[in-house]
Amino acid sequence: MESNKINYVELPARDLEANKAFFSQTFGWTFVDYGPDYSAFFDSGLDGGFFRAEFCSRPQTGAALVVLYAEDLESTLARVESNGGTIEQTIFEFPGGRRFHFLDPCGNEWAVWSKPLED
Repeated sequence: MESNKINYVELPARDLEANKAFFSQTFGWTFVDYGPDYSAFFDSGLDGGFFRAEFCSRPQTGAALVVLYAEDLESTLARVESNGGTIEQTIFEFPGGRRFHFLDPCGNEWAVWSKPLED
């Protein structure tokens, strides 16, 4: 482990089972439960966990936005939708790439980005 580097992230989840199923099916993450109110996730690029809470993480309320990377943005968006995610912002361009925002089953906002399309 590197000292002074971001090592772990924790996010709220109203329904741990729904979020575990969503992220497992959509992104291939694995989980380890630590009691009934906490589940750690792995295989995500940065390890973290979901804790049971009745609130959600949204940038509009001051929370950090967690951004994932995907080689194929369109197929990732389709998997998000088919597994129960809600598209908050459809694919748009920004300097350096393209991305979309989605809500997980518990209402947390995430983004997925990819490199720009080749001309």
